[in-house]
Amino acid sequence: MPEGFSVAGLAGAGPLAATVARVAELAGQLGLSREEVFGLQQLSAQSGVLPHVVKALLEGRPAGEPDLQARFLQRFDLLRRTRLKPNGRRYTQQEIADGAGMSRQQAGALIHGDRRPTMEHCAAIQRFFQVHAGFLTAEDSDALAGALQRTEQELLLRLAAQEREPAVALQGRSGAEDTADDPLQRLLQDHGVRGIAWRAAQLPTDEHRDKVAEWLDMLLESVRRPES
Repeated sequence: MPEGFSVAGLAGAGPLAATVARVAELAGQLGLSREEVFGLQQLSAQSGVLPHVVKALLEGRPAGEPDLQARFLQRFDLLRRTRLKPNGRRYTQQEIADGAGMSRQQAGALIHGDRRPTMEHCAAIQRFFQVHAGFLTAEDSDALAGALQRTEQELLLRLAAQEREPAVALQGRSGAEDTADDPLQRLLQDHGVRGIAWRAAQLPTDEHRDKVAEWLDMLLESVRRPES
């Protein structure tokens, strides 16, 4: 039985449902299967949300919400199981402590739930495992939406690159660049410049909006980068 879910059966509304719909549309344009973008194990590893909760949220069903301590322990355990050393083994308690700048006793207390984490603990652990800010603390629906938004960015880049190829070939034959045929312009038109701007405006801080600007700059560079 496939890990994914039926987008057609998605219930509910809001930011998560809207993100799911956009990712599904992009996947369809790229010829990807649902499992390639909505696989439960894949999304669980990316978001830190348990697979059965991912499935429930994607289907618009309530899944409960663990308290901060339970969420931290669940996601810390997932990091230790999925972010492994180059030799395929887990990081030891001492290695985590050294990498996160804390004592072995502190790391052990956090791992076993004997101590409540501070935001500094969470930030240090996230840096050590090289995951995004909020991985250990975001509510399940927000964490899943964030993972899907990163998938959306990757798919947009792939679509832009795919659309750029015929445009480059056409430019080579005509010897002139037609702005109307610019793949980035078409991409932004297809996915709504106003929609992108509106979603960026909903972000809570300038730091978040700066990240959107950085990503758009990266997208622009990848689409318009001249061939070597």
